Amino acid sequence: MGGIPVWLCIVIAVLAAGLAGAAAFFLGINYRKSKAEAAIGSAEEEAKRIVGDAIKTAEARKKEIILEGKDEIHKLRNESEKELSDRRREIQHQERRNLQKEESLEKKLETLERKEDQIDQRNKKAEERLKEAEAVRKSQFDMLEKISSFSMEQAKEYLLNNLENELVHEKAVKIREFEQQMKEESDNTAREIIATAIQRCAADHVSEAAISVVPLPNDEMKGRIIGREGRNIRAIETLTGVDLIIDDTPEAITLSSFEPVRREVARVALEKLISDGRIHPTRIEETVEKARREVESAIKQAGERAVLEVGVNGVHHELVKLLGRLKFRTSYGQNVLNHSLEVAYLSGMIASELGLNPTVAKRAGLLHDIGKALDHEMEGSHVQIGVEVAKKYRESEAVVHAIAAHHGDVEAKTIIACIVQAADAISAARPGARRENLENYIKRLEKLEELLEELFLYTRLQGGSLPLKCETTAALPPLWDALAEFYPQLEAAGVEPKLRFDREDMTVWASPEALGRVYRNLIANALRHGGGGLTISGQDQTICFSNELPPGPRPDPERLFDRFYQSSPDRAAGGAGLGLSIVRELMERMGGQASAQIMGNELQISLRLSASEPPAK
Repeated sequence: MGGIPVWLCIVIAVLAAGLAGAAAFFLGINYRKSKAEAAIGSAEEEAKRIVGDAIKTAEARKKEIILEGKDEIHKLRNESEKELSDRRREIQHQERRNLQKEESLEKKLETLERKEDQIDQRNKKAEERLKEAEAVRKSQFDMLEKISSFSMEQAKEYLLNNLENELVHEKAVKIREFEQQMKEESDNTAREIIATAIQRCAADHVSEAAISVVPLPNDEMKGRIIGREGRNIRAIETLTGVDLIIDDTPEAITLSSFEPVRREVARVALEKLISDGRIHPTRIEETVEKARREVESAIKQAGERAVLEVGVNGVHHELVKLLGRLKFRTSYGQNVLNHSLEVAYLSGMIASELGLNPTVAKRAGLLHDIGKALDHEMEGSHVQIGVEVAKKYRESEAVVHAIAAHHGDVEAKTIIACIVQAADAISAARPGARRENLENYIKRLEKLEELLEELFLYTRLQGGSLPLKCETTAALPPLWDALAEFYPQLEAAGVEPKLRFDREDMTVWASPEALGRVYRNLIANALRHGGGGLTISGQDQTICFSNELPPGPRPDPERLFDRFYQSSPDRAAGGAGLGLSIVRELMERMGGQASAQIMGNELQISLRLSASEPPAK
């Protein structure tokens, strides 16, 4: 080594290192290449395997889809064939029906043709017979002309002249008889209409006066009302315009005023002060103002109630208030609002009976005395004031004229005005409507009248002098009328009739008037002598009235229809004891039968009627 230079050694070392690095580099490249080729070969095989698997799966799925498609096609083909088969059957069915219809039409056409032929033959025969009859008629006329030596025209003229001469006198007689009959019938019709209206109208009357009496809890209250040095009574009289009369009458104060509204305000205020106990001028002023508002509200409500009860619409609100004020107006002791309501009811009923518009008649009747609500405040008669007020609030000419003519101030030119005149006269002339202390006397007179009517009717039935016009008639309408007539009594007694009918078009052989009387007597009997409840049932031609029996002795069903029968002294109250006897007599006169029985705690009265006219006995 000592002979080789150092730099040469370095060069050799560097060359050796370079050769070694180049060899290592080429070896590494070859190694990586072999590794990469091995990996690529493995990936290609895996890819080939995946592709093969996918091809196999696709082939299998393809076969499944093809099979499913074939199944679906087969199913659709079957359904289509079934639907086609159904349609073919339906078409065949329709064709058969059409054929049947065509055959039926052909048969009908053949029948019609045969009938036409028969009709033609009959027409020909009829024409031939007419020709024969005409020939016979002509030959008879020719023979008559030869016998009578008159031609047909001459015979006609002769007969007509004789007939005309004979009819002149008969025509005059007939016209006279017809005029007399019309006059009698019109008078009877007018009486019937007025009587019907009076009977159907059930308006109440309240007697009024120029004073009101306020009861006191004790006489010490009089001193409190007078107040210290009379300041309380002066305050009341000043604020209300009413005179207070405090005298020796125990536990009462009299209010005196000719203005009923003021008197009512004073009465309400005084009752409130007495009830409250605090009586001094300030409290009196507050109470009077409150009472005035209450009375104004009551006036409005009274007017609205009157309009609603009568059933008229479109009345101006100021007229409604004036109607309410009539509640506190009186005429000869008769409350003017109640009188106006009664005139309205009567006018409507009369108009209905005459075939006129009842609404206009009722409206005119309700407003005919409207002027009395203002006659203290305006100059003129209540008729003139009423006409002005009706015109002011645009009432119809018919209503205005009826108001003007209801006392005869102007001539009545319309039927409505005449009806209101008649209704006003009927209401004003009805006895007993003007004084409250006559009520008991009137009740006694009504009871006496009822007793006399029943006795008279029973006597006529017994003597056979009461004619009954029987016919086939509906059985239930007279019952509805009877129930409507007794509605106030039934409501007051708390009885609500129960109706049970298997049919509402039941017809019987009876007199409608007599049947209505039978129903009314049975309802009255249930109200007077029943213990509550009323059931009316019907089946076939039998109608049954059932009511509970009151406590005490039970009636004998066998004797219930006897004259003046009473199971106890209490049963004689309220009637003549002839109601059920009249029922039996009327039923027998109509070919029916009335019977009674007791089932448990119920009295049952049965009416058996015939459906048609019974054979003569």
